[in-house]
Amino acid sequence: MSEDQRDQPEPEWVRRKRLAAVFGDVLPDETSDDRPPSSKRDEGLGDDWYREQVPPHHG
Repeated sequence: MSEDQRDQPEPEWVRRKRLAAVFGDVLPDETSDDRPPSSKRDEGLGDDWYREQVPPHHG
């Protein structure tokens, strides 16, 4: 790396690519906590759904 390149800040995409090459893609950019609760994945999984799934012998 030349002296001129060391003085300039590294672009964010270059930094991410370099870190991913070393450490891998550990975490996604967006998690379920970042999404609104009304997303399709969460529909029907409220308390009522879990109560309906209880086997009769656990009454």
